[in-house]
Amino acid sequence: MERQKDKKMKILCLHGFRTSGSFLQKQISKWDASILSQFDMEFPDGKFPAGGKSDIEGIFPPPYFEWFQFDKDFTEYTNLEACISYICDYITSKGPFDGLLGFSQGATLSGLLLGYQAQGKLLKEHPAFKFFISISGSKFRKPSICEIAYKDRIKVKSVHLIGDKDWLKLPSEELASEFHNPLIIRHPQGHTVPRLDEVATEQLREWTKTIIQSNTGTTPRPPLDSNHELKNGEAKSPVVAASCNKVQNGQLETSGVLNTEKTEREVEAVQA
Repeated sequence: MERQKDKKMKILCLHGFRTSGSFLQKQISKWDASILSQFDMEFPDGKFPAGGKSDIEGIFPPPYFEWFQFDKDFTEYTNLEACISYICDYITSKGPFDGLLGFSQGATLSGLLLGYQAQGKLLKEHPAFKFFISISGSKFRKPSICEIAYKDRIKVKSVHLIGDKDWLKLPSEELASEFHNPLIIRHPQGHTVPRLDEVATEQLREWTKTIIQSNTGTTPRPPLDSNHELKNGEAKSPVVAASCNKVQNGQLETSGVLNTEKTEREVEAVQA
């Protein structure tokens, strides 16, 4: 039993559209190593080879992959069921996994898996996932999917990194609203795995530390002070923990927002 507790928790990391597992691994390497050093992480490639040009051509070597295909309104999906079967087989054969991490399409797919598992639609024999790190994720739009995956608030500990200049900013907020007490970390960049300043690094490090402590049965330290007022949607203090309740009129209602200060130029998703 003690040996089981001593084992590192495992995270399954799902990359973005028409990139690869190795590219996501490089993107995550921007972060301070202390944030995820206590986890074992796996970075599989998507089931399907990229069906078109990749945004990282000339920046990161091929091959490139995608998890599934979709229309311009993101309401119709091709090969989604095959993708879900593929990733569930991977999880069953390579797991168990304790948590999921995803960027863009990978985060969107991860959120779907969590919602489906909570509703008993898949991975019934796999232990419930304990946590989720979402970077620029979004919800599926098809009603038949939403009625199941987002039927209830997903009671998995989650942190959502949302860029002020991300074209998926509002969809990312909508995804966060489907989780129970999510932590929101905002950053000034676009659609990217962001570089984190010291404040965001400490916040994310403390969050992952509580995940590990919960798993080992040790007592988590008190959270960072979150008693800061918001004015015009911006925090008066650079350190504000966020607990999202819902999206109303396109805006998240929160008990706080962590805004990372702009300490460097914007780094887009195609840069590592």
